Amino acid sequence: MGTAVALLLYAVALLVAAAAVWRRPVLALYLFVVGLTLHNAAMALLYGLGIRGGALTAIQAWKDVLLAVAIASVSVAAWRSRRLPFRPGRVDALALGFAALVVLYAVLPQHLLGGSAGPKGILYALRHDLSPVAAYFVGRSLALGRPELRRLAWTVLGVAAAVAAFGLVEEYAVSLDWWAQHGAVGYFHDQLGFDYHGPRRLPENFVFNSGNEQELARRLVSTFLSPLGASYLFVVGLLVAACVQARRRLALALAGLVAVGLLFTFSRASIAAGALGLCVVALILRRPWLIVAAAALAVAGVGFAKVFPDVAPRAHWTKQELVEQRKHAQQNGGTSGTGLGESSARSHFANLRAGVRTVAHHPEGFGLGNAGMVASRTHVKLKAGESTYTELGVETGLLGALAFIAWNLALLQGLLRRARERELAVAAVVASLVAVLALGVQTDVIGVPWLALCFWWIAGSLLSPARAAAAGVNGGFRPDRTI
Repeated sequence: MGTAVALLLYAVALLVAAAAVWRRPVLALYLFVVGLTLHNAAMALLYGLGIRGGALTAIQAWKDVLLAVAIASVSVAAWRSRRLPFRPGRVDALALGFAALVVLYAVLPQHLLGGSAGPKGILYALRHDLSPVAAYFVGRSLALGRPELRRLAWTVLGVAAAVAAFGLVEEYAVSLDWWAQHGAVGYFHDQLGFDYHGPRRLPENFVFNSGNEQELARRLVSTFLSPLGASYLFVVGLLVAACVQARRRLALALAGLVAVGLLFTFSRASIAAGALGLCVVALILRRPWLIVAAAALAVAGVGFAKVFPDVAPRAHWTKQELVEQRKHAQQNGGTSGTGLGESSARSHFANLRAGVRTVAHHPEGFGLGNAGMVASRTHVKLKAGESTYTELGVETGLLGALAFIAWNLALLQGLLRRARERELAVAAVVASLVAVLALGVQTDVIGVPWLALCFWWIAGSLLSPARAAAAGVNGGFRPDRTI
């Protein structure tokens, strides 16, 4: 009965949201910016309430439904006007080329490529790889002007600050046992299919192990239930704050809260990427003080790494978990706690080297579903993991990985051309794109829905003024240089 009521309420809410997105597709972007930060926590809690299996899968699909509605809306508007809402260019051709390779590798027989993914894994990987492309083209069709950019900038910054604040409270007030008892373990293991070996069978990156098996330090996971997903939002939020003009004191206060949240995620790569992004903004906008801010963030990251085990809340293994952890470590050739401490950095580099070797020895690719989180979910032999580029190389061949890189470098070049005109919003997106592409070397950035759907949508919107703005198609706005 509870599942039926939940599905009914969900259907009504989704219909209302879909109708609003159909009339004004840019609303989907706001729903993604806010909703995707809450997605994992909400789904885990629903699982804990007994909503599981196909019912929860249907609820999880809200983001895919709204993206499809936005695509349909801009497509119908273009058909009725008998013209594209933007002038196609080199960046668009490269995006389509990458998408074509993804589709090609989805239909090529896996046995010819040496892959072993099944239909489910191929479909998961198809959605995974094409989500940023789809969001990019919706963004290209909808121009963002002064009112929209201002609202969007403050929405992103406000959401980042709220996620940071909640994460800091949750870290100290909510135990791992509570999450384990309220659906998180079942959601990750039974609903999504992941096999995690962290405390209480939660994801390993929930904690940091400084070497003492009995003392684990909690990392900030917030509503993402992931320190990495949260840290990526915080990086983008900081770079938006660096470019906001109005209400500077409020922006700096929120940025400070976001920076603290970023430190508590204990994602050193994200901290470095944030500092890199601040340097990019400083160069584009000629603001030397941002170089000082970047240096301060980097120094804070190094210093906080030294004291993190002492200031973060503690967690511990149970006796049974210690036995299983040691057994798992021996099977993987490591020590107990493998992957939870400093060895995680070595693990990233080891996985990157292994992935590069795999792509070099098998440049034709194995087909979709043989790498990353999709292979982990569907229990297929993992050919590469953790790096966006090696995962794409394994799935779509060296050509596919190069096509993705070429598309994003061309996108970066196009945005940089506009940023030199001192457009503040574009400067924030350029810096974020540099940071995201750098993070992609060691992590799967397009596997984070918030980045795949929100970030590439915004980047597409700001690449160039769209005709929709002038024509008023689907509520488009004329671009402006301020946020």
